[in-house]
Amino acid sequence: MSPSTIGLAQQTASRRIFSQSAMFGLFRIAAVIHGLALFVILFFLIKNGWQAINWTFLTQPPINSMTQGGIFPCIVGTIYLSIGAMLIAFPLGTASAIYLNEYARQGVVLRIIRFGINNLAGVPSVVFGLFGLALFVTWMKMGVSILAGAFTLGFLTLPVIIGTAEEALRSVPATYREASLALGATKWQTIYRVVWPAALPSMLTGGILALSRAAGETAAIMFTAAVFYTKKMPTSIFDQVMALPYHIYVLATAGTDIEQTRHLQYGTALVLIFLVLGMNLAAIVYRSRLRKNR
Repeated sequence: MSPSTIGLAQQTASRRIFSQSAMFGLFRIAAVIHGLALFVILFFLIKNGWQAINWTFLTQPPINSMTQGGIFPCIVGTIYLSIGAMLIAFPLGTASAIYLNEYARQGVVLRIIRFGINNLAGVPSVVFGLFGLALFVTWMKMGVSILAGAFTLGFLTLPVIIGTAEEALRSVPATYREASLALGATKWQTIYRVVWPAALPSMLTGGILALSRAAGETAAIMFTAAVFYTKKMPTSIFDQVMALPYHIYVLATAGTDIEQTRHLQYGTALVLIFLVLGMNLAAIVYRSRLRKNR
């Protein structure tokens, strides 16, 4: 090999190393910025809302025109709506992903469907709220209820679940399918007993992301499930509920004394963050156990 060729190869290798280092540096900077943003938000909420957090605040309903008391009905309503949305969206989303990835014929129609799903992921939540109001509340006569809100949030989070579920199915090696079919299993048996269990932990990642979004939505539930104030705890899926995101919006914009309830607003936001964190941690632990059992 001539010296000029060796020199060119060294220059090419140096450029690649420099490009790689530069990209990794940008990724590290982006990670630090996001971490700092999260830290600043949490510090701001804790600084302004920690005084509101006590046993009464977490276990009692609001009183005195919501200027005192607690947020227990809001916590319960948020949990009901979030879990209800996942019970609707996760089975429907994974089933759709299985059909699109395993059964649907490749072609223009399938590309259009995927394009529509990707577009739905970017639709503002207020549009889903109006859709839920027209379809579930009015046309299907569910009224303003947990069920209508759960369906609305389920449809809102469906594109995220379908997208991540499809990626999880694609990540399953083709040899899994070939080995199962070679042993005489049908296509459905292969999907149900081999492909789906292997992809489920990754599918749960999409479920965790969807759960976080569902728990923090305001516009989607203000037309379909959440009410300004109620002391009554829900006893049916057709009951109205209070919810943490909508409660924050009410206290900050339409409360009887906005400045007096400022610490309650921050305290409610802090509880919402930790509630979402707790539900996410539970889902992550379950996903980790599934991966260990594979």
